[in-house]
Formats: sequence, C-alpha cells, structure tokens
Amino acid sequence: MNLAIVTACPSGIASSILAAGLLEKAAEKLGWSAVIECHSSIKAVNHLSADTINSVDCIVIAADAPVDMARFDGKKVYQGTINDALQNAEGFLTSATSTADVYQHVATSQAVSNSAPTSVNATKSIVAITACPTGVAHTFMAAEALEEGAKARGHNIKVETRGSVGAKNQLTAEDIANADVVIIAADIEVDLSRFDGKPLFKTSTGLALKKTEQTLDDAFANASIYQHSGNKSAAADGAKQEKTGVYKHLMTGVSHMLPLVVAGGLCIALSFVFGINAAQNEGTLAHALMQIGGASAFALMIPVLAGYIAYSIADRPGLAPGLIGGMLAASLGAGFFGGIAAGFIAGYSAKFLADHIKLPQTMEALKPILIIPFIASLFTGLVMIYIVGEPVAKLLASLTAYLNSMGDANAVVLGIVLGAMMCFDLGGPVNKAAYAFSVGLLETQTYTPMAATMAAGMVPALGMGLATMLAKRKFSEPEREAGKASFALGLCFISEGAIPFAARDPMRVIPACIAGGALTGALSMLFGAKLLAPHGGLFVLLIPNAISPVLPYLLAIAAGTAVTGFLYAFLKKSDAELAATAQKA
Repeated sequence: MNLAIVTACPSGIASSILAAGLLEKAAEKLGWSAVIECHSSIKAVNHLSADTINSVDCIVIAADAPVDMARFDGKKVYQGTINDALQNAEGFLTSATSTADVYQHVATSQAVSNSAPTSVNATKSIVAITACPTGVAHTFMAAEALEEGAKARGHNIKVETRGSVGAKNQLTAEDIANADVVIIAADIEVDLSRFDGKPLFKTSTGLALKKTEQTLDDAFANASIYQHSGNKSAAADGAKQEKTGVYKHLMTGVSHMLPLVVAGGLCIALSFVFGINAAQNEGTLAHALMQIGGASAFALMIPVLAGYIAYSIADRPGLAPGLIGGMLAASLGAGFFGGIAAGFIAGYSAKFLADHIKLPQTMEALKPILIIPFIASLFTGLVMIYIVGEPVAKLLASLTAYLNSMGDANAVVLGIVLGAMMCFDLGGPVNKAAYAFSVGLLETQTYTPMAATMAAGMVPALGMGLATMLAKRKFSEPEREAGKASFALGLCFISEGAIPFAARDPMRVIPACIAGGALTGALSMLFGAKLLAPHGGLFVLLIPNAISPVLPYLLAIAAGTAVTGFLYAFLKKSDAELAATAQKA
C-alpha cells in the first residue's frame, strides 16, 4: 500500500509534527510506504508533488486546520482529526485505508465574508513586507514562514524584506495592483503610501513567524482598505496601532541608529589596536579612526535616533524637528535618553500640527516643507533647552557615575537582569529594551553593560545547539539540523536561532535560556568585561582590544551555554515520550 499522509494543526508546531512522526512509524510497521506532508510553522513543508499524488493508492489527512483539497480531486481520500491519529496511529491508518472514498472537488466562490477566513481552495495573490528593528533574523525568518504558509495553501505570494542591507525582492507597482491582500509583518514603521486603496493587514514579525496560518487567515478575514493620509504610515487599525505605536516608533529610531553604532564602535576598537592612548596623537591612523568612529559616527547616533523616532510618528514632516532635537540632546549632554525624549516631542508636535492646521488647498503644500518643520523644530528646541535637556543630562550623568562606581554585587545584579531580559523573548520587546539600554551607554564610554548584553544574547541559540548534541535521541533529525544552524547563529549574536525550539516547547526552552543568560550576564559584569563593538558575536575577537579581558569573557559565554544546553537536554521530552503522554491524556 502506497500512502500520502498530510498533517496540520492550528499552531503548526507540536501536534502536526508529532502526528506526522507517529503515522510514518505506523505505516512502516504495517509494511506500507508513506510520503509525508507536515504543515509546520517552524520548519519547511515538503509539499506533495502532482506525480506523488497520482502514484499513491490513498491519501490520509489528519488535520484540525484547513488543507488545500483541490489537488486530491479523483483520488481516494480519508479525513480525520489530529487527536484520532495521536490516540492510535496504526489503527487510524488501517481504518483510513479501508473507509477512504473518492474525493470530488467542488469549486467554491472567490468571494469571502469579512467575518470568516478565506477558503484555502481559492488561489489568492498576496504581497507582504517584513521588517524588524535590527533587520537580521526576524525579518527573513518571518518572510520565509509567510512564503511557505501561503504556498502550502496554493496562494501566490511575494515578500519584500526590509533588512539591515536595505529592501530586497522589492514589490513592483504591478505586484501591488494584482494583490488581493497586503500583509505588513513589521516591528518598525514602514512607508505604506504605495498601498493606498488596497486591503491591508498589520501584524508583527513574531506572530507571522510563530502563527503563520493564523496570520494568513486573519489577513483575509480582517484586512481593511488602507487610506494613506500623507502624514503617517500606518494601517487603518486604530486602537491596535495606538497600543503598539510607542514601541514601534522607538524601534524605528533604534534600527536606523544601529548601523552608526556598529560602524563607529568597530572604528573605535580598531583605533585601540595601536595602543590605548594612540588616538591622542594627531595625524596618526589611530587618530583618524577615532575621528571616524567617535567624533563622527557616534556624534550622529543621537540625532539619527531622535530623527527617525519622529519620522515614524509624523512621517517626513517630523524628520527635521527630530534631527534638530536629537542634536540638542547630544550637545546638552542628555545623550541617548534625551534623544528618545526629543524624538517623541518632535514627532507628536509635528503630527499635531499636521492634523490641526487647516489651509486653503493652494497653500497646503507649504505645510510639510515650511510650516510644520519650522514650528515643530522651534517648539522641540525650546522644550529641550529650557525643560527637558538639563534634568535628563543630570539623570544620565548620575546613572553613568553609578554604573562606573558600583561594586561587584551591584554589577552582578545588573548583569543578571540584562542577561535574563536578553533571553526572555528572543529578539522581542524585552530583549530589544535591554539591548537599546546598553547601546545608549556606549556614548558615555560605559562598556560593561554592552558586553554582558551581547554575551547573554548569544546563549539561547548556542544552548539549543549544544542540547541537540548532548541528547541526540530526544531530537528528530530536522531538529538536530536546526540545532547546528542555531549554534552558528549564536556565534554571530543572533538570539533568534533559538526561536524554532522556543516555538515548539516554550515552557522548557525559555526558562533554560533565561538561566544560562542570567549566569552569563552576571559573570561578564563580575569579570568587568568591556565591549566596544555592539554586534558581531565572537567574530569581534578578530579586532584586538574590541573585547577585554577576552578569556574571562569567553568563560562567561561558555558557562551560560553549558547551563542552557544541559538544562534543556535534561528537560526535553522526546517524541515517544510526548506520544505516551498524549495517549494517557
């Protein structure tokens, strides 16, 4: 007997994968051959080809989520639930093959009610944009998940990724015109003006990655026609946008600031290759590198942060006031926190002016290029100079003095907090808050929190890779391959490498990661490790003096990785153990 087996569950995580494994083993026991199509949100879906469908004797479907049935027209098909397959996989297959009927596909209407998800049988055209604050892991992982999820349902999709290297696979005017729906999976603000008049649905990269099928369903069910107002790049989703807006505005500023911080930090680190005080000698290469990194890149850090926070809030009219406010924050000594304040003051003042100043149509063009930038810049500047700047500067100076003078016990506590935050949500808001806090201190030449933050951020992905090596029998072959990739990502300081494991088993993975990350952060602070380059993982070791001291820093990372790896290897349940638990339940 030749079978094709399809499994699908709403989350695309545990049940779908577990049922696929059990049914494949049951088919082997019965002496049958089976080709598996497992719908998963954490690994690639091997879709049944037309040749495979034509060659099999029967198609067995164990699914609690929609499956594209049109391709099975004229074949013997049996449809059951995931729970039936988990209870008794062998009996499920035997019953399925004996009771399967020839499936007759009936074409359904293309029209979809606004209150229900679209039919998976209706081929749709989707365009999407993915973007995360750092533009590295979440951006591309969410894009891949959306592509696989849409193709699994027979839809056409094109995803534009707005990563750290710019926009790739860019959507053309024709792509957008032909699209039935637009999906924006972004944790930062993106320009939506080109989608004016199209059904548009907004979500986060995390949800698009972890709940891909639900995202696609929600996009067709809940997308609303986007009307571009000209002063804010946001979808017409009202309350939800207001709820998440502040974080997204901040992350938009941080994402534009990070390249300056990384480039500047690396140039400063390179200047120390020639000696700690070599940059003081004018005319030398060390002095030139310090000029590039410290006097230029770091000088632009705060204005760019504030400028793009304001840009996220008020679009282009907010950019000039934000940049000016950020420059004032830097000159007043208010630093990173002053830049954040300036960005929000400039952005919301520019947005208020855009919404409330009414001019004749013939003079409307003056608003974005003259009236709003001038008034918002004047207001932001006066507020920064007379109200915000001095108190924030004093607060930052106090914080810097405290961090530089705190004893070992307080340093360890800070390291524990930063390390735990970096591992709590693997690139989510808590992780980014810890990272942004540490980056902001670089301008004040406070380098120890940055070292603890990067070290702890490497632990989750490294730990998951180690766990797959320590307890091979508990992990499937795809999981062991994912473990190798996770380990490599961990070396590069990409915490998101652990997401496939956390998505499937969060109650065990997250605590194990937090334990290892907290230990690494504590040890890094205890050793007084300093990091001048805020990204790059262990590869910054190629630059002398970028990390100091090196060996204790590596020890801190190794200790945290060991704790996470051994702890999860112990806590992890194998597929057989999960199946036994499911049967008992």
